[in-house]
Amino acid sequence: MLDSPSVDEMTEITDSSDSLQDRVDAFVSALRCGMAYDAAWLTVSDPRLRDHAVVGSAGLDEEVADFLASPETADEITAGGADGLDPFVRLSELPGELVDRPVWTRCLGPAGFLGGLGATVRDGSGQQVGFIGLLNRHDRPPHVRARPHLEQLAPLISHGLSPMRSLLAAARMVPDAEAGVVLMRDGSTCTLPGMHDHPLLHRSSPAVRVAHGSLAVGQVSQSFLWPAGAADEDAGHVRLTVLATTEMSRFVGGLLLLSPTADCHALTPRELQVLGLLVNGRSNQQIATTLAVTPRTVATHVEHVMRKLHAPSRTSAAVQAEREGLYVPPWPRRHGPR
Repeated sequence: MLDSPSVDEMTEITDSSDSLQDRVDAFVSALRCGMAYDAAWLTVSDPRLRDHAVVGSAGLDEEVADFLASPETADEITAGGADGLDPFVRLSELPGELVDRPVWTRCLGPAGFLGGLGATVRDGSGQQVGFIGLLNRHDRPPHVRARPHLEQLAPLISHGLSPMRSLLAAARMVPDAEAGVVLMRDGSTCTLPGMHDHPLLHRSSPAVRVAHGSLAVGQVSQSFLWPAGAADEDAGHVRLTVLATTEMSRFVGGLLLLSPTADCHALTPRELQVLGLLVNGRSNQQIATTLAVTPRTVATHVEHVMRKLHAPSRTSAAVQAEREGLYVPPWPRRHGPR
């Protein structure tokens, strides 16, 4: 066997500040060159373990790479595939029901791959974060040291592949955040380890819908206020921060973080409602209709808002509110905070 990638080499890749894709490419290159396989591929799994995405490969022609990146292959890995077996297996050792599956009969076999090693990649808690495939065009047994060496390297690779690593680093950009969730591309959410849960962050919350809407229009980051209690209560406000992420982009849209305290610049709940509608470009008459008050009352609120924000005009007040996250989106009045 050729010189295998060392633990130190893999540790250096894992600990680098490179992007997820750069780390993946480095892992694939090291595995393929160091362990003498004809091809290598790596997947990263959806944090909810519903799907896999190929994020790196080497030695595969375009047709094979496309098949391995297809939902059909991801379904096989998720449904069982090599994940249900000893994590380090030769393709020729797979039981008949797996050999008959399309990934083998329609892809790897016709492409001339007859042997290799497969390994699920799990983090320290046992959560699967990806899958490694090392493929050969011969069916000779792997070198006796190949399996234990790959087993030794797998935890390092898992740390480098874990999507939560990058997400938690992004969450630390909001140092006062105490609760948070991962915003998935399909509109759902999943738990962000190390962060508390909160009712405002549940999938059905209108605050989550606002956050998904922010990502949908290409916002990289956005901060806004949200009532801490029911719409008719004066329970103060919390701050919600939306952060987009480019890593794991097939699955993950970004993060929604909640900070329990928010400086409202002495604006009352009603003034915050008016300010939010100013940000949305509403006229005094439109605001009056929305809030079921008179235009004169709205004008008074606007004057108070401008004075408290030291803004010379309603337009500058709206710009400042949007820039500093000093407004409440109009959702709470229609739907309530949950």
